[in-house]
Amino acid sequence: MSTRRTAPALATVLWLAATAASAQDAHEHAHAHAGMHADHSGHRPPAGAEETCDDTHRGASTSRPDGRCARRELGGEAAGHLETAHPERRPQAGVEGPRTDALPSSGHVAPPPPAAAMHAMTAAEMIDVMGMDDRASWSLVAFDRFERVERGALAWSARASYGGDVDRFAVRTEGERVDGRAEHADVELLWSRALAPFWDSQIGLRRDFGEGPERSWAAFGVQGLAPYWFEVGATAYVGEQGRTALRAEIDYEWLLTQRLVLQPRLEINAYGKRDPAAHLGAGLSDAEFGLRLRYEIRREFAPYIGVERRQRFGATADYARAGGESSGDTQCVIGVRFWF
Repeated sequence: MSTRRTAPALATVLWLAATAASAQDAHEHAHAHAGMHADHSGHRPPAGAEETCDDTHRGASTSRPDGRCARRELGGEAAGHLETAHPERRPQAGVEGPRTDALPSSGHVAPPPPAAAMHAMTAAEMIDVMGMDDRASWSLVAFDRFERVERGALAWSARASYGGDVDRFAVRTEGERVDGRAEHADVELLWSRALAPFWDSQIGLRRDFGEGPERSWAAFGVQGLAPYWFEVGATAYVGEQGRTALRAEIDYEWLLTQRLVLQPRLEINAYGKRDPAAHLGAGLSDAEFGLRLRYEIRREFAPYIGVERRQRFGATADYARAGGESSGDTQCVIGVRFWF
């Protein structure tokens, strides 16, 4: 019985002794490490001298101008791996590394100077070289509508222009082709000049062709971007024998997504006097309202589907009914919008 009671007590004593010895060894190791650190910090190289780091394994030494040891900073194994894997990064005698103390706080490094410096120029020469006076010319060809109408007709509305931001030469055309012949169409040649930001004045000529007699008109108009991003255009025409006409258009682009665009559009036409040969009455002649949904595969190319309602009014509607046509109709359209 006495042996069984003594064994646990003896084991407890031995465990306490081992724990005390481990604590003493840890204390001595920490004390020795602190003394070594104090010894190293107390023996700095004199001012102006570089601190060297001897590599006893490789017989080489590396130094840094800022007084810090690269091997002590990285550790012997890390520095050795750096030299082995990246020999181009080894310090070279007489070559200083990049000076980090010269960099701005943001860390941005300015690009190198240009290879060929520009000579001193006057303000006029600088404007000419940099093209800062809006004299640069550019061209554009755009088919806003190129579509197949439900009853088999091919309809289009296109424009082309060339010039600068202030003065431009423009060509506009729109019409409808049925059974291989133009049912009605017109072409306009215009000179466009900027009046104000987003607004241009236009002056030129218009020529009608298709069914009925051909007519020529002088054109005076304005177009631009109205508040809330409405595209607006209005053109007045003066023709032969005192004929006058007015065309107004307005459309809006509603971005459902960055590529899916819904575009409502309204166009109205009015004439100052009756023209029986062209089947046109005086006053409000006709109006078109369309709604088109396009998907811009690219900004320059967008197929679309839509619906359009055309309504004739007054004597123009009477001429249409007399010719066996309806005064108004609604049609589905499918087409593509592109520009370059």
